Amino acid sequence: MQVRLFALLCLTGLACTGAVAVSAGAHPKRVAAVPTVRIPALPARNEVVVGHCPIPSKFRTAFVRAARDTGFQLSMLVAVAQVESRFKANARSNADARGLFQLMPATAAALKLDADTPSTNVLAGARYLKILLDRYTRTDLALAAYNAGPTAVDAAGGVPFSETQTYVANVQQRWAALAGCR
Repeated sequence: MQVRLFALLCLTGLACTGAVAVSAGAHPKRVAAVPTVRIPALPARNEVVVGHCPIPSKFRTAFVRAARDTGFQLSMLVAVAQVESRFKANARSNADARGLFQLMPATAAALKLDADTPSTNVLAGARYLKILLDRYTRTDLALAAYNAGPTAVDAAGGVPFSETQTYVANVQQRWAALAGCR
């Protein structure tokens, strides 16, 4: 037993000596390490990244204004626009929803704003979402009503369709990923 312990101690000592020699550069077969260079990701063209908030620069003022006007976190509004239109100002759905926030022209008109102008589309979308949040008092139901309409949410007594459930989950996931967005 003592012989085995002594042999193990000697083997450990040799291993440590070898490791120290290699790290000190005494080993003849040592290969010079190549330094790792990290290149930070570049923002997409025409995109401002401030606090990791991916708002295209031409829409940033509209989003900041809408967040200030409604009291919503900027990250929430950005998440809705990303899911709704992927920041395509000329997006148009089969149902004729328009712009960054995919608003129906009648909804924007009821808010006395234009669905076809990006800055007013963002403001109208944020204001409409605020109206829905005031009505339903829960973010998931407000988002569901924004997507499927208040009538569908009222009839279902909650988030109505699997498509709308996916929409709500996608917006909430993006919103969480953008937390602290400024």
